[in-house]
Amino acid sequence: MSEGNRIDEHEIESAAEGNGGGESLLVVDDDPFIARLLEIELRAAGYDVRVAADGALALEAARERRPDLVLADVMMPNMDGFELTRRLRQDPSTATVSVIMLTARGLSADKLEGFAIGADDYIVKPFDTPELLARIRGVLRRSRDTRTQSPLTGLPGNVRIEEEIDARLARSDPFAILYADLDSFKAYNDHYGFMRGDEVIQASARLIGEAARGSSDGAAFVGHVGGDDFVVVVAPERAEPVADSIVAAFDEAAPGFYDETDRERGFIEVTNRRGELQRFGVLTLSIGVATTAKRSFQHYAEAVAVATEMKQYTKGSETSSWALDRRSGE
Repeated sequence: MSEGNRIDEHEIESAAEGNGGGESLLVVDDDPFIARLLEIELRAAGYDVRVAADGALALEAARERRPDLVLADVMMPNMDGFELTRRLRQDPSTATVSVIMLTARGLSADKLEGFAIGADDYIVKPFDTPELLARIRGVLRRSRDTRTQSPLTGLPGNVRIEEEIDARLARSDPFAILYADLDSFKAYNDHYGFMRGDEVIQASARLIGEAARGSSDGAAFVGHVGGDDFVVVVAPERAEPVADSIVAAFDEAAPGFYDETDRERGFIEVTNRRGELQRFGVLTLSIGVATTAKRSFQHYAEAVAVATEMKQYTKGSETSSWALDRRSGE
């Protein structure tokens, strides 16, 4: 789109190719013609669009109903695009809203300021509709990817894990789920603190990913459910070697999570809820495995429930261990 161009049928058809997924966009521009033009083109592309004439009105609208993305002009009265972006980022209710800034100035200093205060992208006017739609799709896609990732480990989170398993069920693809968690991790957190605990979670994510992919020719899907729980999805025939590889890698790495004194004596002491001093050995990992080799699953929750059940059988072992469900499910 170029400023001053009339809206014709060709532009609307081109905009419709954007295939917006119904996401909510807030257009902020003090030029009513530009704002209206953007509104028509973005609606034609399938987006839910609202318009605000300046930054102050946009901030109020965003707080009233949080948009997925704000498309904001930089030069506006009352509150410019820079200040609007700052305010959005400072408010917890709008801090994660995506922001694309529009400007007639292509100065590097302006771009750097925009990115420094949290803008996701920066477009110089005039621009074409296909470019605008491509930028919007890209920013929204990155935002969706971020929401489906664990912020601590960068691995796919709950939403993405469920999508992966549901997709395999829909295709009737054979698979195995390995559900893993760390044993007595709370005691470790209580003893060393949450920062050290987070480092262990991150280290575990790396070694589980490396072990799983190394034992499955790179075909493993690895996700972080949250806390100290992880999910690995592989072909059924790779479940056992992947489980073996993960527990071996974890047992090798676990002593390094401890201070030298605790490592040498082989345990830590933590006061339990009854005020009693309790000993906990070096961290271990338990894995439950559910597979379609002998049974079928109707949905994600059923498969995860079986894997979780099998994981309980391994608890209490002095070393990391795994258990595979061999029942037919009949």
